[in-house]
Amino acid sequence: MLTVKSFIGILLVSLLTVTNSYAQRLTPVDLELAFVVDASGSIDEEEMALQRQGYANALAHPRVLNAIKSGFLQSISVAYIEFAGFECTRLTVGWGRITDKKSATAFGTRILAAKRNLCFGGNAVSEALAFAAAAIENNSFEGTRRVIDISGDGPNTMGEQVEIVRDAIVKKRIVINALAIKRESMPDLPEYFRDSVTGGPGSFVMRAQDRKSFSEAIQRKLIREIADRTPWPEKSKRPQKQRAALR
Repeated sequence: MLTVKSFIGILLVSLLTVTNSYAQRLTPVDLELAFVVDASGSIDEEEMALQRQGYANALAHPRVLNAIKSGFLQSISVAYIEFAGFECTRLTVGWGRITDKKSATAFGTRILAAKRNLCFGGNAVSEALAFAAAAIENNSFEGTRRVIDISGDGPNTMGEQVEIVRDAIVKKRIVINALAIKRESMPDLPEYFRDSVTGGPGSFVMRAQDRKSFSEAIQRKLIREIADRTPWPEKSKRPQKQRAALR
């Protein structure tokens, strides 16, 4: 079984090469999207509820649903991952296929109902990115595009150097976008996310002034991610997926 800790090492060493395909039939979607959300000690219960409600509201918003319908396959797959300190990353809500308001609302309900994993101690951003990449590599979907959507109010403070992990993930043709939540003590956080965390064609950083405006920011970010058609360089070939277990 592959743990988060061991996956980081594997990501940096072996996931840069093309792997053998496996026999499972994958469900095609326009986009595989992993939400990676800060659940560290800087996030109190009220803020946690606002974050989760923001994602639930955004997924079911008519403009987001219209963006999904504009795709060739008219569907996306999403997962909701929360992270905090080292070895605290978890798949809070597993992969689901979103095609309409009913499926979007159902996924949002699962986000809101999930229990919080009380595990603090810092921001293991590099671990969270590696975990999300593993989740994308090992789900049952085959997206035309693959994106990690990370949000948080602080930089990587532990674990592997985040730039190394970011570069390894981008080489797997996975785009990383970020939402920087305003924090008075970290005015340069958007620039940090831009320089050290995001990567891939069309990648971007958005800002949220506070968690009360989180839902609107996530909605705008989602529409942009779903609608993006920025191509990968011609020489960048898509590796085939490999299957591993997450714990």
